[in-house]
Amino acid sequence: MKDWFHKYVKHAPVLIGLALGLILIAIFIANRQSPAIVADQEHASVVMVIESRILPLRLEARGHGISRPSETWRAIANVSGRVVERHPNLENGAMLTQGTLLLALDPSRYELAIADAQADIDGLKAEMNKLDTERENTLRLLELEKMRLELSEMELSRFEQLSRTGTITHTQLDEQRRFTLAQRQAVTALENVLALLPTTINRLKAQQERAFIRLGQVKQDLKDTRFIAPYNIRLGPVDVELHQFVGTGQYLFQADNVDAAEVEARIPFSMMRRLLGNVANPLPGAKDISERMDLSALDAELQLVGAEGVSWTGRVVRVASGLEPTTRTMRVVVRVDFPYRDAYPPDHPPLQRDMYTRVRLSVLSASPQMVLPVSAVHQSEIWLVNEDNRLIRRPVVVAFEQNGLAVIESGLAPGERVVVDDLPLAREGMLLAPRQDERLQQKIASLALGSTL
Repeated sequence: MKDWFHKYVKHAPVLIGLALGLILIAIFIANRQSPAIVADQEHASVVMVIESRILPLRLEARGHGISRPSETWRAIANVSGRVVERHPNLENGAMLTQGTLLLALDPSRYELAIADAQADIDGLKAEMNKLDTERENTLRLLELEKMRLELSEMELSRFEQLSRTGTITHTQLDEQRRFTLAQRQAVTALENVLALLPTTINRLKAQQERAFIRLGQVKQDLKDTRFIAPYNIRLGPVDVELHQFVGTGQYLFQADNVDAAEVEARIPFSMMRRLLGNVANPLPGAKDISERMDLSALDAELQLVGAEGVSWTGRVVRVASGLEPTTRTMRVVVRVDFPYRDAYPPDHPPLQRDMYTRVRLSVLSASPQMVLPVSAVHQSEIWLVNEDNRLIRRPVVVAFEQNGLAVIESGLAPGERVVVDDLPLAREGMLLAPRQDERLQQKIASLALGSTL
């Protein structure tokens, strides 16, 4: 009994503490208050919007290409000879004007050949004049001989009548017959001479023609001894010296035309297709692309890659046939006239050989287009703000993208408010607080007309 009492006294504080805890819990439960119910309040998200508009659009096509001269002259010797004259500035990189004598070979051999050919021509001409004179003389002699033959024939007729009457002897008749035959032979001989004269004249004419051909060849050879700049040039590698003997077919120097430069730009087919569709000029029966397309309507701008601010204005002169097999791009040839005119190296160098350039072609679209910033299109979907400032998600069809803009083909009407911010969570119907972005609106109009970002 004492043991139980001692155990109870030992654990009494614990039991009392548990009892007090239960009493406090019961009091708290009895006096608890229900949580106040607060009505949900919807917060509007602030977003920047623009008004969708149909704007004039400058279509663009971009590509790259390496520049080259419009013409390159590789001077090759057509004749042989010793170099007797060499321009002092005939060196790699020098610039010379059109008509400048660059190089001259010894012309003496060809001048002698010209004199020889001219002498042959003069001799043949004299022979032909002689034949013309002989022909006139032979015609006069033939006329006289024919008159003598006529008289002889009359005399022979009279002798035959007299012989029948016995007035003259047979010997006299035979003598007249021999004279008449001799006269006939003389007439025939002169006729033969006249018949052979045209053949002789034709032979002399053929010889004269050959002499003229030889004279023309020798004159051309003499002309080929002088190398004159056919246009304003910039010299490339030079491989000839004064007093050097030059053989036929030997390379002498290279010169580039500085009046024009060209770039054959590789441009994606889809881009060029859009541009060419806006410059089509169909003509019945036209076969050449230059007749079916008004290439002069395309604006061309070239920029030197790696040199900010170095650019040139050009024009499209032709489109090379076929597509590049590896990249499936079109080869468009852009020409820059007088690339050295406004050059001031090193800030703005001239467009010269082997410069890597960026080419931009453009033309104003035939009709205005609906354009938006590319960032406003989310996987073929745009976000709109309706009249209640609620978010609407709408799919659209993008025709193409250009210069940071997306051209909308369908799905958007003019005057609608388009969200241009990137919302973390875009829920259909969420409340928005739209703010008009006028600066971006102006920037879009500027980009549509071809300005850069």
